[in-house]
Amino acid sequence: MLLLDQDRTRWDQLLITRGLALVDRIQRLGGSAGPYALQAAIAACHARARIPADTDWPRIAALYDGLAQISPSPVVELNRGVATAQAFGPEAGPDIVRPLFDLPSMSGYHLLPAVAGDLLCRLGDHDEAGSHFLRAAALTRNDVERSTMQRRAAECVGHGA
Repeated sequence: MLLLDQDRTRWDQLLITRGLALVDRIQRLGGSAGPYALQAAIAACHARARIPADTDWPRIAALYDGLAQISPSPVVELNRGVATAQAFGPEAGPDIVRPLFDLPSMSGYHLLPAVAGDLLCRLGDHDEAGSHFLRAAALTRNDVERSTMQRRAAECVGHGA
């Protein structure tokens, strides 16, 4: 299930409260801006948002910028592209995501074409987006994710008709 579609009332509030308290404590104590602290801060941004629209995407994008500096990886870049697009509009994401298609390590990663499909659909390139969603569906081994990607392809292509 997509993060933005999740029922956040079903998230474990006790564990979230405990986790947020730890993140706050790290920040009060001047904890390092290491990769784990940055990842925890990203998770805290999601956890603090009661509904998806309340998510502090500019902060998440900034945290991913920091994470990309100290712990670079293709998946961090993909997530940075998502966060940047959420914070500043879908046109801000493709320049971050597009180069990842040239990396052999990402060729079988279903979330890369899924993200590209989402960005392209939001930008109005529905046919290309649909192709990316179908590629993501073909790459995943998870039946629920496959169904979600196939549905997204149909919805996106349906908007372009």
